Amino acid sequence: MQGKKHYHPKLFNSFNLAARVPQNSFYRRLKDVLDLRFLYKITNPYYGKCGQKSIDPVVFFKMCLVGFLENIISDRKLVDHCSMRLDILFFLDHDIDEELPWHSTISRTRQLFPEHVFEEVFNKIFSLCVDKGMVAGHTQTIDSAMIKANASMDSLELKVPEDTLDEHLRKVRVMSTADRKAKTNKAPDEQRKISASDKELKDLDSTQKKWSKDQDHRPGAGNKGSKYTSNKTHYSPTDPDARISVKPGKARKLNFLSQMAVDTAHHVITHIHADFADKKDNQCLETIVRPLKNRLGDHGMIWQNIAADAGYSSGENYAFLERTGITSYIPPHGTYKGGPDNFIYHKQQDYWECPQGKKVTFRKTKYEKETKKNYYYTRRIDCKNCPIKLDCIGKSY
Repeated sequence: MQGKKHYHPKLFNSFNLAARVPQNSFYRRLKDVLDLRFLYKITNPYYGKCGQKSIDPVVFFKMCLVGFLENIISDRKLVDHCSMRLDILFFLDHDIDEELPWHSTISRTRQLFPEHVFEEVFNKIFSLCVDKGMVAGHTQTIDSAMIKANASMDSLELKVPEDTLDEHLRKVRVMSTADRKAKTNKAPDEQRKISASDKELKDLDSTQKKWSKDQDHRPGAGNKGSKYTSNKTHYSPTDPDARISVKPGKARKLNFLSQMAVDTAHHVITHIHADFADKKDNQCLETIVRPLKNRLGDHGMIWQNIAADAGYSSGENYAFLERTGITSYIPPHGTYKGGPDNFIYHKQQDYWECPQGKKVTFRKTKYEKETKKNYYYTRRIDCKNCPIKLDCIGKSY
């Protein structure tokens, strides 16, 4: 006989949350192995001795962990998501009729704790992973990702020359608040001044002209007269640490640059930090290696190998890793074409010897997109009638 379900809300319910969460649930198993009671001691100095009770610091950090695992970056959405999941409520030690903290409370608590508190939590969880045999330590991989800043491109303001900064500020103060793009300007004076050289400003001016021309003549373009924004000429008054950046196929936005290291044994995150988004990856390698090497050393692990993409390649990084005793698996940048075989480098005299016995001597050092490059040249007369000229340097010399 066919059944038909009729729902009638009960006035009273007998409900056991622990019995409803399966034994093999991820969050149940995580709760059994993750002990965060040490947080009470390290966070106690940041609370007063009277007043209303705050959110439990263990609950706060567990909710942050849930946000990472569930890929939720909004505190409001995080609270809504947790309230609808029985396994997450069990993980947070909350019953179904117990309200979760307000999203604004989570935001304020995140600002309450200084950086070293989050660093201690990271190190503690890393130690738990080491104790469980999840970290090998000998091989680490690193990569970066852009993290969108909580600031709008519409709030950008133009930097001014240092000698006119005071005059500019006086004009800004008398402007109506309705005309200002940001209610408050949190940027320090150094951030509001132009630090670019005259040559860089001229290059930006030509880029601006080309940008406007290309944008205005696109079919259906709706942003006539658009402006090309650069970190050398613009800054964000709402988030001074955010930087304008772009990746292929993505829009120009205010971002931060996240640098992450992962152990290859069980993909445990061994290091992570945020940096300015206008930096290149190869400028951040040393700031990753030093603290990570110390963290692994504190647990008796010897770091032997590092793997990364070509964005981390530079002569300085290769030399640094060699001095540190770490074998690098970092391919050279895509612009590197190499040269003919059988070139011999003489380290003491700092020159190359070509297969025909001619010297290729050092001439200059040049920085291209923050990457240091040494240039070596031969004499024109040495290459004039060389039998391997076409294969070596082509027809341009």
